[in-house]
Amino acid sequence: MSPDISPIVLFFASIFTSNILLANFLGMCSFISISKDMNSSNGLGMAVTAVLTITAAINWVVINYILIPFDLLYLRYIVFIVVIAATVQILEMLIDRLSPSLYMALGIFLPLITVNCAILGVSLFIEIRKYTFIQTLFYAFGAGLGWWLAIMLLSAIQKKIANAPVPAGLKGPGITLITIGFMAMAFIGFSGMLIVQ
Repeated sequence: MSPDISPIVLFFASIFTSNILLANFLGMCSFISISKDMNSSNGLGMAVTAVLTITAAINWVVINYILIPFDLLYLRYIVFIVVIAATVQILEMLIDRLSPSLYMALGIFLPLITVNCAILGVSLFIEIRKYTFIQTLFYAFGAGLGWWLAIMLLSAIQKKIANAPVPAGLKGPGITLITIGFMAMAFIGFSGMLIVQ
């Protein structure tokens, strides 16, 4: 049975109180690696949001109209990965055709969206939580925007930190992880306002 949660509440909760990156820590690899450049972060954020929303919608249809009626739910992991890989492949070809500069800037990280665990995690969340199709669309789009917001915030903070007097022992990954920790604590401040689980 689907939870009685408004899609609008799900949308805002998935951006702030249940941010897929800062509350669930899914999709951290590309988040940390790409966040050094704002243009690449912006492009990757858009790509992740598009892939997340499209794959969640397709996976919802596959779950409810193929896997459950034919008692094939045990195949969901394989099916989810195939849907995600196909969607990323199509998106990669579109970006290469429409924006070669963004394609070059994203480099290896664009095909790596396929193994971004935030995308697989959202598909599993919608199956476990038994969201309706509308709830799925709002939740997935909000989760993508939350991921995009988080990577842009980290990118902007890293740009400021580049000119700050950071102790030598903390430069690089050390200060990045500390910054992500502070961002996660800031987003925890929103918890309790909206609950989606």
